[in-house]
Amino acid sequence: MNNTMGIILTGGKNNRLKELSMERSISAVPFGGKYRAIDFALSNMINSGIRNVGIPTQYNFHSLMDHLGSGKEWDLDRKNDGLFIFPPYLSEYGTGWYKGSADAMYANLTFLKRSNEEFVLINQGYAIYNMSYAEMLEQHVDKDADITIACRQMDDLPKDELSHLGIVERGSDQKVIDFQEKPLNPKSNFASLGIYLIKRKLLIELLEDSAAHGYFDFVKDILIRRINELRLYAYEFKGYWRPLSTIQLYYRANMELLDPAVRYELFVKNGKVFTKVKDEPPAKYNEEATVKNTIVADGCIIEGNVENSILFRGVKIRRGAVVRNSIIMQNAEVFENASLNNCILDKNVAISFGKQLNGDRNWPLIVGKNVRV
Repeated sequence: MNNTMGIILTGGKNNRLKELSMERSISAVPFGGKYRAIDFALSNMINSGIRNVGIPTQYNFHSLMDHLGSGKEWDLDRKNDGLFIFPPYLSEYGTGWYKGSADAMYANLTFLKRSNEEFVLINQGYAIYNMSYAEMLEQHVDKDADITIACRQMDDLPKDELSHLGIVERGSDQKVIDFQEKPLNPKSNFASLGIYLIKRKLLIELLEDSAAHGYFDFVKDILIRRINELRLYAYEFKGYWRPLSTIQLYYRANMELLDPAVRYELFVKNGKVFTKVKDEPPAKYNEEATVKNTIVADGCIIEGNVENSILFRGVKIRRGAVVRNSIIMQNAEVFENASLNNCILDKNVAISFGKQLNGDRNWPLIVGKNVRV
């Protein structure tokens, strides 16, 4: 897919992730022991042969930019093409903040105009999946589509979560005949993944026309408004996919990583997932430690009992501590005889001696960054 460039949209302000997205972009939320959410979309592009990637950022983008750096871990620190990060900026004609997804791309239109690729793959940076885009491009060309939308049957998502997605209705030839963005009462569970394939020159035309009419959103103001003018087709993806759009989905996606079949599909089947490399010693397990069905990252020290959990880099579980069904982020420490169940601890959290914290599977207890409990 060397004739395709990529754009990753990092999402607007999201309060549904509670404390996890208060100080960071939703695309920079830690996931799975050592990753960030954006690693999956970016790695999918690299594994599909895309080497020219632009990332417009918006809210709390410092941690995201720190994570991405020069793009070295994704082989994007190169002279030709590579990784381009576009924070909002103040100009004579604009306030600096992007008003929507279309506005974010229009504000960086020179990136599209100076590129040479024929197609553009537009992606979201806060979904967990592993997908090769080659088949999607093949269908796009075969159908002579204007825009191809990656979709999926959401049989494995709760019905109330469908209202956070775009619901697509298609004909027998996969042509999109209706598109509802985040409907209160979804007509079906066939939903958009927020992945779109379009010719670069057509995208430039659509963005310029949208801006001229004062429109800002790619889905509502381009896809839905022009559904009868453009040739829109659905490409059905049948693999594992989870959006990190609510705290329930975030917790569920992490817990599902404990299933070997899910890990195989995400990290082996369709290529590796790359992330920022950090030099950490191997995890250390003391003699009294017991660990069951848990993902343990480098640099952890475990002296207590851990079960059905995700431990990020540098986590310390002290003697007599019990951790179950929990997500413990980087450099957090659980002191002696403390107990956690169904909890999410952000970075640098300390749980005091003997403290007991209990959440619920549907409403995990969250402790924000740098807090001592």
